[in-house]
Amino acid sequence: MSPLAAEATSSIITITPTALVELAALRDTEPDAERLGLRLEIISKPGEDFKYDLSFDVVTKAAFTDEVRTHTAEGVTLKVIIPSTSRELLEGGTLDHSAGAGLIIRNPNKPQAPVVEGLVRDDALSAEVEAIVTAEVNPALAAHGGFVTYVGHDNEGTAYLTMGGGCHGCSMSRMTMLEGVQTMIVEHIPAIERVRDLTDHTSGENPYYH
Repeated sequence: MSPLAAEATSSIITITPTALVELAALRDTEPDAERLGLRLEIISKPGEDFKYDLSFDVVTKAAFTDEVRTHTAEGVTLKVIIPSTSRELLEGGTLDHSAGAGLIIRNPNKPQAPVVEGLVRDDALSAEVEAIVTAEVNPALAAHGGFVTYVGHDNEGTAYLTMGGGCHGCSMSRMTMLEGVQTMIVEHIPAIERVRDLTDHTSGENPYYH
């Protein structure tokens, strides 16, 4: 490993023994397997559902900013390389494997909000909206495997959100937004009169990793 690459004993993401055995077996089919680690990276943009890239890479090529972790279970050891841009968004997640679903990432984190020119998201009103989203809206949507991410407001009574998880691409997501999410936010915050959904639902699908 490069002396510039960071390595620590604590894990960023948990890898179950079943997944670790499967990943090690895949690694061992590659040339120079003993030099390889698993590079795990989030490649989606802010405001999009998480998309992950899993590939095998030479551990000694890990960059100065990469995080390198060693995972051991069931008699196998695997180095995991996580770019610094993905660390916080993967913290507390779990990489699992099952015969039916294959490799699955369960991530408790939410995507970062997109930056939209002209919208405000760092004032007192934004803090109120985010508090309602955290305390009321997302717990209600969690039962359907969905969540919303606050993007900002326009100073004219409109709050803008994106939807992810089970809500993204769902034919009922727009109705959920208008009838459920909007009602909760408007009732709690008089300064917000309406909610708009910035999600591109035409690109939605049931994510393999979630």
